[in-house]
Amino acid sequence: MSARIDRLPGLIQRLYEVVGEMEMLFPGRPFTPDGHLVGSIGEALAAYLFDLTLEPPSTTGFDARTREGRTVEIKATQGASVALRGDTTTADLLVALRLGKDGSAEVVYAGPAAPVWDAAGPVASNGQRRISLSTLRRLGGAANLPVLRRIAARVVSTRVSGGER
Repeated sequence: MSARIDRLPGLIQRLYEVVGEMEMLFPGRPFTPDGHLVGSIGEALAAYLFDLTLEPPSTTGFDARTREGRTVEIKATQGASVALRGDTTTADLLVALRLGKDGSAEVVYAGPAAPVWDAAGPVASNGQRRISLSTLRRLGGAANLPVLRRIAARVVSTRVSGGER
């Protein structure tokens, strides 16, 4: 998996270069990657960083499992918040990442899922609840990293780039 993940930051940079070109061709029209693409990138990064086993796409309630079998919900964003589904979580843990256009990823939160659901906003008409990255940081953010099986050789601080291993 290491060889694949090492390529991810460069691929993300190329993706945003193409996005930039498209935005130059069509001024005022945003071409922001979102939805499944950002989610899948976040899941791949979290699986690598925390030695998680990914579940099949669209598994209800969680995205991965730890080696010990704990369930993990993974959220990724390019913005200032993430969306949660439902009133409560079925996942034991939550990992939230903020993806940068340069291929970097910040681990904003990695810890128990229940406090995040407790702090999230009300359920909107689309069935989602939003929580800001600043709130996630206040809840403990990356200080919760030991809750997950941390791979010290792979995680140097809470920033990830293609050069770190």
